[in-house]
Formats: sequence, C-alpha cells, structure tokens
Amino acid sequence: MNLMKFVCSFAWTDLKVTQAERDMVMRISGRLGLNNDETAQVQRWLEVPPAPDDVDPTLVPPEHRQAFLSALEATAHADGAVPPAERETLALFRELLGG
Repeated sequence: MNLMKFVCSFAWTDLKVTQAERDMVMRISGRLGLNNDETAQVQRWLEVPPAPDDVDPTLVPPEHRQAFLSALEATAHADGAVPPAERETLALFRELLGG
C-alpha cells in the first residue's frame, strides 16, 4: 500500500487527477492484487490525496526503489503530458530514491 500511496500522491502533483492517471493507478492496483478494502483506499486517495507526511521517499526500502520509480513514471506519462510540476516532482523522487 505504500507504493499506492506514493502513486496517488504523485498523481496529485499538479492538483488534479486526470482520468488517464486514474486508469493507470487502478491498473497498477490490479497488478498488485489489492483486496477490496485496499482498492477502496486507493480510490479515496484519488479523491483526496494522502497527507504529505505519509509520503516519505527515504522510507522506501532500497530493493523496492526501482519499482516505485517505474510506477511513478508510468503515472506521469499516463495522460500523455508531463507538466513542469510533475517533471520536477519526478526528478525529486528520483534523486531521493537514488534512481
């Protein structure tokens, strides 16, 4: 669920979540095999972003960092546009995650 919290938080970077981003987030959720309660939580994060204090890139285990970056990049490119705010946030996450 930590990954999904990051992905949802990232989707909110430009203060709106597009349908393409929602679809990508739900595809990632499906690939992870989330149960109904977890999927419902992800949907809530798509309505109201996770609290910033709940998203700390430094707490991502090293062995999961590449998966996190891949998921964030997929979300960033989901709607075919990567606005400056998303580019900057992605670069920051990449730096913090050592990618």
